[in-house]
Amino acid sequence: MPPRLRIGLTGGIASGKSTVAERFSELGVPVIDADESSRAVVAPGQPGLQAVVARFGTGVLTAQGELDRRALRGLIFADSAKRQELEAILHPLIRADMEQRALHAVGPYLILAIPLLVEGGARARARVDRVLVVDADETQQLQRLVARDAVSPEQARAILAAQASRAGRLSAADDVLVNSGTVSELRQAVDRLHERYLGLAGVNASMN
Repeated sequence: MPPRLRIGLTGGIASGKSTVAERFSELGVPVIDADESSRAVVAPGQPGLQAVVARFGTGVLTAQGELDRRALRGLIFADSAKRQELEAILHPLIRADMEQRALHAVGPYLILAIPLLVEGGARARARVDRVLVVDADETQQLQRLVARDAVSPEQARAILAAQASRAGRLSAADDVLVNSGTVSELRQAVDRLHERYLGLAGVNASMN
Protein backbone atom coordinates (compact mmCIF):
# COMPACT_ATOMS: atom_id res chain seq x y z
CA MET A 1 0.00 0.00 0.00
CA PRO A 2 1.40 3.46 -0.87
CA PRO A 3 2.46 5.56 2.15
CA ARG A 4 -0.32 7.67 3.64
CA LEU A 5 1.83 10.52 4.99
CA ARG A 6 3.69 12.66 2.45
CA ILE A 7 6.50 14.93 3.66
CA GLY A 8 7.74 17.69 1.37
CA LEU A 9 11.48 18.21 1.89
CA THR A 10 12.81 21.56 0.75
CA GLY A 11 15.37 24.26 1.49
CA GLY A 12 17.61 26.71 -0.28
CA ILE A 13 20.36 25.52 -2.57
CA ALA A 14 23.38 24.10 -0.72
CA SER A 15 21.44 24.01 2.56
CA GLY A 16 21.98 20.31 3.22
CA LYS A 17 18.89 18.76 1.63
CA SER A 18 20.88 15.94 0.04
CA THR A 19 22.36 14.89 3.39
CA VAL A 20 18.89 14.88 4.94
CA ALA A 21 17.38 12.91 2.05
CA GLU A 22 20.24 10.40 2.19
CA ARG A 23 19.69 9.79 5.89
CA PHE A 24 15.94 9.29 5.46
CA SER A 25 16.73 6.77 2.71
CA GLU A 26 19.16 4.93 5.00
CA LEU A 27 16.35 4.68 7.54
CA GLY A 28 14.24 2.88 4.95
CA VAL A 29 12.01 5.81 4.03
CA PRO A 30 11.11 6.10 0.32
CA VAL A 31 12.60 9.32 -1.06
CA ILE A 32 11.15 10.65 -4.31
CA ASP A 33 13.62 13.26 -5.55
CA ALA A 34 12.56 16.03 -7.91
CA ASP A 35 16.15 16.31 -9.13
CA GLU A 36 16.11 12.67 -10.22
CA SER A 37 12.82 13.20 -12.01
CA SER A 38 14.13 16.38 -13.62
CA ARG A 39 17.03 14.40 -15.10
CA ALA A 40 14.76 11.60 -16.23
CA VAL A 41 12.39 13.83 -18.18
CA VAL A 42 15.21 15.46 -20.18
CA ALA A 43 17.14 12.27 -20.94
CA PRO A 44 18.00 11.79 -24.64
CA GLY A 45 14.91 10.78 -26.57
CA GLN A 46 12.47 12.10 -24.00
CA PRO A 47 9.80 14.65 -24.99
CA GLY A 48 11.03 16.99 -22.28
CA LEU A 49 14.44 17.35 -23.90
CA GLN A 50 12.87 17.83 -27.31
CA ALA A 51 10.66 20.62 -25.94
CA VAL A 52 13.60 22.37 -24.27
CA VAL A 53 15.67 22.28 -27.46
CA ALA A 54 12.71 23.49 -29.51
CA ARG A 55 12.44 26.54 -27.27
CA PHE A 56 16.07 27.33 -26.41
CA GLY A 57 18.01 25.90 -29.34
CA THR A 58 20.72 23.31 -29.77
CA GLY A 59 23.15 25.43 -27.76
CA VAL A 60 21.79 23.76 -24.63
CA LEU A 61 23.01 20.35 -25.82
CA THR A 62 26.39 18.73 -25.33
CA ALA A 63 28.27 17.17 -28.23
CA GLN A 64 26.75 13.85 -27.17
CA GLY A 65 23.20 15.17 -27.49
CA GLU A 66 22.56 15.40 -23.76
CA LEU A 67 21.29 18.46 -21.91
CA ASP A 68 24.11 20.86 -21.03
CA ARG A 69 22.87 21.93 -17.62
CA ARG A 70 25.53 24.56 -17.08
CA ALA A 71 24.74 26.26 -20.40
CA LEU A 72 21.03 26.16 -19.67
CA ARG A 73 21.52 27.48 -16.15
CA GLY A 74 23.54 30.41 -17.42
CA LEU A 75 20.77 31.18 -19.91
CA ILE A 76 17.83 31.11 -17.54
CA PHE A 77 19.38 32.81 -14.53
CA ALA A 78 20.22 35.78 -16.72
CA ASP A 79 16.58 36.08 -17.80
CA SER A 80 13.65 35.48 -15.45
CA ALA A 81 11.20 35.21 -18.36
CA LYS A 82 13.22 32.35 -19.86
CA ARG A 83 13.37 30.65 -16.48
CA GLN A 84 9.59 30.79 -16.24
CA GLU A 85 9.28 29.35 -19.75
CA LEU A 86 11.57 26.47 -18.84
CA GLU A 87 9.58 25.79 -15.68
CA ALA A 88 6.34 25.77 -17.67
CA ILE A 89 7.81 23.07 -19.93
CA LEU A 90 9.42 20.87 -17.29
CA HIS A 91 7.47 21.20 -14.06
CA PRO A 92 4.36 19.31 -15.24
CA LEU A 93 6.59 16.50 -16.54
CA ILE A 94 8.55 16.38 -13.29
CA ARG A 95 5.38 16.29 -11.18
CA ALA A 96 3.97 13.44 -13.24
CA ASP A 97 7.22 11.45 -12.97
CA MET A 98 7.34 11.93 -9.19
CA GLU A 99 3.73 10.87 -8.74
CA GLN A 100 4.38 7.73 -10.77
CA ARG A 101 7.34 6.88 -8.53
CA ALA A 102 5.28 7.59 -5.42
CA LEU A 103 2.70 5.02 -6.53
CA HIS A 104 5.33 2.30 -6.10
CA ALA A 105 6.64 3.53 -2.74
CA VAL A 106 6.06 1.32 0.29
CA GLY A 107 6.18 2.39 3.92
CA PRO A 108 4.38 4.42 6.59
CA TYR A 109 5.45 7.71 5.03
CA LEU A 110 7.49 9.02 2.14
CA ILE A 111 9.67 12.03 1.40
CA LEU A 112 9.07 14.19 -1.66
CA ALA A 113 12.30 16.15 -2.08
CA ILE A 114 11.27 19.31 -3.93
CA PRO A 115 13.81 22.18 -3.96
CA LEU A 116 11.23 24.66 -5.29
CA LEU A 117 8.33 23.53 -3.13
CA VAL A 118 7.75 26.95 -1.57
CA GLU A 119 8.17 28.72 -4.90
CA GLY A 120 5.46 26.45 -6.32
CA GLY A 121 2.83 28.05 -4.09
CA ALA A 122 -0.45 26.50 -3.00
CA ARG A 123 -0.51 23.95 -5.81
CA ALA A 124 2.83 22.47 -4.78
CA ARG A 125 1.92 22.62 -1.09
CA ALA A 126 -1.23 20.62 -1.80
CA ARG A 127 0.92 17.67 -2.92
CA VAL A 128 2.23 17.07 0.62
CA ASP A 129 0.88 16.77 4.15
CA ARG A 130 3.79 18.53 5.84
CA VAL A 131 6.63 20.80 4.72
CA LEU A 132 10.10 20.08 6.12
CA VAL A 133 12.61 22.88 5.58
CA VAL A 134 16.36 22.42 5.90
CA ASP A 135 17.55 25.82 7.07
CA ALA A 136 21.06 27.21 6.72
CA ASP A 137 22.63 30.63 7.07
CA GLU A 138 22.85 32.31 3.67
CA THR A 139 26.56 32.96 4.09
CA GLN A 140 27.08 29.23 4.55
CA GLN A 141 24.94 28.52 1.50
CA LEU A 142 27.05 30.85 -0.65
CA GLN A 143 30.31 29.29 0.53
CA ARG A 144 29.05 25.74 -0.08
CA LEU A 145 27.62 26.63 -3.49
CA VAL A 146 30.84 28.25 -4.72
CA ALA A 147 32.90 25.28 -3.51
CA ARG A 148 30.48 22.61 -4.74
CA ASP A 149 29.50 23.93 -8.17
CA ALA A 150 32.62 25.98 -9.03
CA VAL A 151 30.54 29.09 -9.69
CA SER A 152 31.58 32.66 -8.97
CA PRO A 153 30.28 34.44 -5.85
CA GLU A 154 28.21 36.66 -8.15
CA GLN A 155 26.60 33.64 -9.83
CA ALA A 156 25.97 32.06 -6.43
CA ARG A 157 24.21 35.19 -5.19
CA ALA A 158 22.09 35.28 -8.35
CA ILE A 159 21.06 31.65 -7.82
CA LEU A 160 20.02 32.38 -4.23
CA ALA A 161 18.14 35.50 -5.32
CA ALA A 162 16.09 33.44 -7.79
CA GLN A 163 14.79 31.22 -4.99
CA ALA A 164 12.31 31.91 -2.22
CA SER A 165 13.74 33.91 0.65
CA ARG A 166 14.89 32.20 3.80
CA ALA A 167 12.06 33.89 5.70
CA GLY A 168 9.55 32.75 3.09
CA ARG A 169 10.63 29.12 3.40
CA LEU A 170 10.53 29.21 7.19
CA SER A 171 7.06 30.73 7.20
CA ALA A 172 5.84 27.80 5.07
CA ALA A 173 7.47 25.13 7.23
CA ASP A 174 5.73 22.65 9.49
CA ASP A 175 9.10 21.26 10.57
CA VAL A 176 12.60 22.77 10.43
CA LEU A 177 16.03 21.13 10.51
CA VAL A 178 18.68 23.75 11.28
CA ASN A 179 21.93 22.86 9.51
CA SER A 180 24.40 24.99 11.44
CA GLY A 181 26.59 22.28 12.90
CA THR A 182 28.25 19.07 11.75
CA VAL A 183 26.95 16.47 9.31
CA SER A 184 26.67 14.05 12.23
CA GLU A 185 24.46 16.47 14.13
CA LEU A 186 22.23 16.94 11.10
CA ARG A 187 21.85 13.18 10.64
CA GLN A 188 20.95 12.77 14.33
CA ALA A 189 18.29 15.45 13.92
CA VAL A 190 16.85 13.45 11.01
CA ASP A 191 16.72 10.36 13.23
CA ARG A 192 14.65 12.23 15.81
CA LEU A 193 12.31 13.56 13.15
CA HIS A 194 11.94 10.06 11.71
CA GLU A 195 10.59 8.86 15.06
CA ARG A 196 8.09 11.71 15.04
CA TYR A 197 6.93 11.02 11.50
CA LEU A 198 6.43 7.34 12.30
CA GLY A 199 4.19 8.44 15.15
CA LEU A 200 2.25 10.80 12.91
CA ALA A 201 1.83 7.95 10.44
CA GLY A 202 0.38 5.76 13.18
CA VAL A 203 3.39 3.50 13.60
CA ASN A 204 4.91 2.53 16.94
CA ALA A 205 8.53 3.52 16.31
CA SER A 206 9.84 0.99 18.84
CA MET A 207 8.30 -1.80 16.78
CA ASN A 208 9.67 -0.51 13.43
